[in-house]
Amino acid sequence: MAEKRNFNRIKAVLAERGKTNIWLAEQLDRNKTTVSKWCTNDIQPTVESLFEIAKVLEVDVRTLLVSSLD
Repeated sequence: MAEKRNFNRIKAVLAERGKTNIWLAEQLDRNKTTVSKWCTNDIQPTVESLFEIAKVLEVDVRTLLVSSLD
């Protein structure tokens, strides 16, 4: 089975900010299951959603992405 790739750092940034995925779901008015899947990289948020997440977390949107240079 292929190794699952991580494309976003949402879970890590939430931890750095002392926030939970449930908190994020409430802030964005999104389903908790959807946000949980974003955090585990099972599904990826849209670009628009990434910008919403960055705004709520007060970070640059690039902080939420895994670098393509690694």
